[in-house]
Amino acid sequence: MNPTKNNLPFVELTANEVSNLWSSYLKNSMEQRLFEYFFASIEDSEIKQVIEKMLDQSKKSINELKEIFIKENLTIPHGFTEEDVRIDALKVFSDTFILYFCFDLTHLSMSTYPMALSDCTRNDVRDHFQVNIAFSVKIQNEIVALMLSQGVYLKHPQVEIDSDVEFADTMIYLNGFFGGSRPLNAAEIANLSRIVHRAQFSKMVFVTFSKLAKAKELKQHFSKGRDGIKKVLDSLQEVLEKENIPISASGDFKISDVEMSPFSDKLMLFFVNTCLGIFCFAMVNQSMTSSLRTDIVFKLGKISDDMKKYYGLGLLLAIKEKWLEQPPQAVDRKV
Repeated sequence: MNPTKNNLPFVELTANEVSNLWSSYLKNSMEQRLFEYFFASIEDSEIKQVIEKMLDQSKKSINELKEIFIKENLTIPHGFTEEDVRIDALKVFSDTFILYFCFDLTHLSMSTYPMALSDCTRNDVRDHFQVNIAFSVKIQNEIVALMLSQGVYLKHPQVEIDSDVEFADTMIYLNGFFGGSRPLNAAEIANLSRIVHRAQFSKMVFVTFSKLAKAKELKQHFSKGRDGIKKVLDSLQEVLEKENIPISASGDFKISDVEMSPFSDKLMLFFVNTCLGIFCFAMVNQSMTSSLRTDIVFKLGKISDDMKKYYGLGLLLAIKEKWLEQPPQAVDRKV
């Protein structure tokens, strides 16, 4: 048995650790290709420095993961390669849109890496996720500061909060229908504004990808996603507008028409299924658990059901195109 660096006995990877490492590899290989193109096309020097740091970190993570896979005699995932990006492609996204991309990817990291860390016990695996968590926090701080300095940060609503401590004394507190609804509480405002901001970004990603995709079926899939996100925005903004809750929106999700896509159809579908799909689905369901007004819970439930159907179709499309890389699986022990 090989000792680890802290002299504890070597232990084999658990199924949870293999799954988390495999997912981390796919995520980092996708991000490396995104950052390579962003770095080549960005004009703003401050944003370029941020992208360079994120690109370097994704490369470091991939190298660390490869070492673990080789040490464990595990097959290294195929992930995304140079074939999935055209660094020499013309500029598609505005510099601010690229900054929103980077900000969104830090949210994904800060959602997935802590969960992976809590799921693992082996020191080298925990070190990998702990380093990535620390980097994600640090780079997100830099991105937020940069957004604020450039005046493009999408701020959440600021509302006057009642300072008195009160307890709900009737079931009417949960009512959101038939005109008898109470004002939104702070948690509900936070939930709705968070989803609306994410939906604004997602909508423009769908718009862009529907233009860039080569395959007709994929173009239609991304267009359907755009229409679905528009319904989400209309549904949730209606609640906020009735409550006179202001919600900020970006004016710089700008894209340019180009003939050659910088990304493969495979990479764009993976980004949609993973970053816009799994992450959005988790955000919506988390919001459902902390929202108490019945009309909001109903709206979020409808959104969740629609997202299940849409991203289920995305997985079927990935399988049809032979793009869905199978996660490691146990040896079949059936007799």
